[in-house]
Amino acid sequence: MAAVADLSDTPNQWEFSCDLEVDFESEENASIVYAALGVDKELQPDKVKRQMWISDGKLSVHFEAVEARFLRASFSAFVDVLTLASKTIEELGPGMVL
Repeated sequence: MAAVADLSDTPNQWEFSCDLEVDFESEENASIVYAALGVDKELQPDKVKRQMWISDGKLSVHFEAVEARFLRASFSAFVDVLTLASKTIEELGPGMVL
């Protein structure tokens, strides 16, 4: 029987990374977008990791991936949904009833 090494925590696995910060100028709007995007998990969590947090009305996101193409695909898909959520908030305008 062949042994398989667990490489999930090796330092070189997550070689590619990217950070994104979006200022919503409102803790409420940042929280709405965070909640909307938080339900979408990465399709390949063994190849891409995403961490999100909110601070001072800003949504911050950190991506890590094992290959540049996985990072690009994950980042691009995330920005598409982020854009949709942001435009929805813009359309509903300030003072929307939740």
